[in-house]
Amino acid sequence: MSQELDTAPASDTDQAKAPRIVVAPSPHLSEGSFTTRRMMLDVLVALSPPVAVSIWVFGWYAVVQLGICVISCLVAEAAFIAWRGRAFTLGDGSAAVTGVILALSLPWSTPWYVGFIASFVAIGIGKVVFGGLGQNLFNPAMVGRAFVMICFPAALGAAAYVLPGSPLSIVTQATPLTALKQGLVESSDVLSLLIGNTNGSLGETSAIACLLGGLYLCLRRTASWEIPAGTILSVAVISGAGYLISGSSFLHPLHHILGGALLFGAFFIATDPVSSPLTVKGKWFFGLGLGAIVMLLRLASGYPEGLMFAVLLMNAVTPLINRFTIPDPVGGPVPQRN
Repeated sequence: MSQELDTAPASDTDQAKAPRIVVAPSPHLSEGSFTTRRMMLDVLVALSPPVAVSIWVFGWYAVVQLGICVISCLVAEAAFIAWRGRAFTLGDGSAAVTGVILALSLPWSTPWYVGFIASFVAIGIGKVVFGGLGQNLFNPAMVGRAFVMICFPAALGAAAYVLPGSPLSIVTQATPLTALKQGLVESSDVLSLLIGNTNGSLGETSAIACLLGGLYLCLRRTASWEIPAGTILSVAVISGAGYLISGSSFLHPLHHILGGALLFGAFFIATDPVSSPLTVKGKWFFGLGLGAIVMLLRLASGYPEGLMFAVLLMNAVTPLINRFTIPDPVGGPVPQRN
């Protein structure tokens, strides 16, 4: 029995009840609440422990640095968006996150103009030049920091962290990884690295604060746990092997993991969903490679810390990692024609 199609025009009531069909590429299943704004708010909440510790350790130095970088990033975002004639997107929180991460990656003594320039470079060259949020190849905060690291080496070098005779006792001593370079291994105890009672960049001093914030991001699924896990595993294996071979002349693996910016970078910088791989296998490769480059730079270069350069290098190869870790489709690979 044939059935004729109703070709009569639909009424307004029928059109209101009809399902809305959207033609778009996959994926078609998504969670509406998982928005950019929610992700950025999660990151800001997760950054609150490192921010609190930085203010506790460095006082007004941390407050001023955070204020300069956050305000500068917001101003830069508004200026570049207005210049491009686009709708303002300050409400998504991405510029504020960039400002906080940038500030926490800088020394307490950074001059105001360095943070200002770094913020504009982070937003302008690190994000806007690629097309805006979601299209940047490199982590914006690390682009800004790398730029001022090259332009103002004296303001961001090892000497910038130390101020002899300061009433703030923390800043009278070298950072743990600089002490390693100078052969002062005994100057870095694990308890101080956990609590944050050490010198260093604003956000890297307390391992506990970084772990608390990082675990929050992973539990909220805002960050992929595979990346920090791969980074920590890689550093643990390489530093552990060096410690077993060289003995006490080599820094203990816990010092490499808890010291410097490793945990801060592994949880808050490397997990940037835009500049990190998309696949699970790719995230493991990214984390393992990041940890290996960090250790290579720490041990074989003149820099006591290597996280910034390691992140930028791994960001550069992320498109290749995505290409070589494409998962097989459901049902297996597509058969090739003879």
